[in-house]
Amino acid sequence: MAHIPVKDSMFTKQVLSALLAAFCLLPRPGQAEEILVAVASNFAEPMADIIRRFETETGHAVSMATGSSGRFYAQIVNGAPFQLFFSADQEKVAQLTANGLTVPDSVFTYAVGRLALWSALEQSEPIELEQLADAPFQRLAIANPRVAPYGAAAVEVLEDVGMSPLSDSRIVQGENIAQTFQFVDTGNAELGFVALSQIYRNGRVSKGSAWIVPAEMHQAIRQDAALLARAGACDACQQLLDFVASASSHEILHSYGYSLHRE
Repeated sequence: MAHIPVKDSMFTKQVLSALLAAFCLLPRPGQAEEILVAVASNFAEPMADIIRRFETETGHAVSMATGSSGRFYAQIVNGAPFQLFFSADQEKVAQLTANGLTVPDSVFTYAVGRLALWSALEQSEPIELEQLADAPFQRLAIANPRVAPYGAAAVEVLEDVGMSPLSDSRIVQGENIAQTFQFVDTGNAELGFVALSQIYRNGRVSKGSAWIVPAEMHQAIRQDAALLARAGACDACQQLLDFVASASSHEILHSYGYSLHRE
């Protein structure tokens, strides 16, 4: 290749500076991006920890919205600008996929949730399920079983111990698992079936007292994630999905009481 000498002149320096500035403005592979993620309420705190690690390692910025999976589903169907969806169940992601609103190959089960019967009060011995029907409580909170998988799991457990969620006036419903937690945390209900991830840190219940429900007492709460079709070309979004599936994130999931799909 012929070498073209460059004269050391003020004009040449100005031209090179202008070209360099223009080049810096061009989008390039690996450049930091901003990502908008919809996350089910039960996964809010673990996802916040994951995002902090991801942002540190990649330089990308992630904005997270948390709430009911059912509400996010409706918003995505109606064109909400989310790029990734971390649902509290598999059904919502499957429905979006059937409607062509996800990248099908991106769908995976990122965690399996656990259910806990929780009181915000410290007790020497937490109430066990076998004693629940006769326990002296005024209110027991569950998430709405029609839209919340943790609520549906709670109904299975209650029916198994001889309680009827439809006829027992002591049972109150939260809109989602976040509101159910708030009912118990504020004392508006003495007990509640919450996501273990809301009360569990590093191998122990971090507040109050709880009885962790055996997984075999209800259908597995498998939680799926997907890259949404509108973000199919978003490399940073795929990087975040891969990061959630990595060993680094699995460490975080275990610390919040989740198990993994393969376990």
